[in-house]
Amino acid sequence: MRDNIAMAEEFVKTELGKDSSGHDWHHIDRVRKNARLIWSKEQQGDWFIIEMAALLHDIPDDKLNESEEAGWLKLDSFLQSIQLDSETSSRIRSCIETVSYKGGRMIELDSIEAEIVQDADRLDALGAIGIARTFAFGGKKGHPIYEPDLNIRGEMTLAEYRNGDSSSVNHFYEKLLKLKVKMNTDHARQLAEERHQFMETFLDQFYSEWNGKA
Repeated sequence: MRDNIAMAEEFVKTELGKDSSGHDWHHIDRVRKNARLIWSKEQQGDWFIIEMAALLHDIPDDKLNESEEAGWLKLDSFLQSIQLDSETSSRIRSCIETVSYKGGRMIELDSIEAEIVQDADRLDALGAIGIARTFAFGGKKGHPIYEPDLNIRGEMTLAEYRNGDSSSVNHFYEKLLKLKVKMNTDHARQLAEERHQFMETFLDQFYSEWNGKA
């Protein structure tokens, strides 16, 4: 199984190593570390499934590929190339299918492995790292840092979430500040609390400086 992990690492480094939107190899490795931390506390789930899903979770992401279909073909091709049995591949794929936020869609998770990987990925969208990734992604997408005339969006379709007008600061309200209460596991909820508070402190300071009051 260690050979499979090593091959997954090299595959992800090749595919995402030069990403500048906050979805690079270091993000992937942090998600794996977050998952390990949660798993060690929860004492549930198959670590091999969790680790593989954490490593591969961004490979089929539609925003990192020409299309969602192309992303899934890329993932499936890799899983076939390392000759995992069909049940193991299916479990890894199932975890990955439920990770993405995609405008806050509600999707029922069917395993503790999926819950841990989703929590691990969402933790990396919070706190200091989450702030840094938000502005990296916003810059990549051509979004302004902040535009007071842009309203915070509420309910959105996936297309609106991906392509509508927004700013990096609005993204805090449209996604990041909603994540704390969406964690699945007890330990992830504890970790999310501190990171959530850090983001609120950052926003208070941001508005103070923006308005010339700091």
